[in-house]
Amino acid sequence: MTTVARVHCEQVPDAPHATWSNALVIGNEIVMSGMTAHPADGLSTYDQTMRVLEKIRALVETAGGDTGCITKLVVYVTDIADKTEVGRARKAFFDEHVQAGGAYPCSTLVEVSGLVFPELRVEIEACARLDIARRAAK
Repeated sequence: MTTVARVHCEQVPDAPHATWSNALVIGNEIVMSGMTAHPADGLSTYDQTMRVLEKIRALVETAGGDTGCITKLVVYVTDIADKTEVGRARKAFFDEHVQAGGAYPCSTLVEVSGLVFPELRVEIEACARLDIARRAAK
């Protein structure tokens, strides 16, 4: 039977009222809820995206992995015109890994009519695996 464990991350604490988990480790897979930059007042789309990616990094590292374990991102934006800034942030975040011979994670980006708080422009769900490194991808 596959074990399921909740990820308790100091940098990304679960909200006290939460009816969800920020991240679960299911066997070798890490499944993460959508992460936002809340509170994000005054942050650009690029800055929000970087903040979210750092939260994802913290969750993956707490679970025992690193950015090379991230296999897929699902990105939600409130304005499709922001895709360029999201892409710029993704490149900056994963560039060191890619320059070392790794691959970018798979990704989907979609526009939505709104997110949970009005100042939010981007939300990202992520999946990772503890038993792989994207550096091995050809």
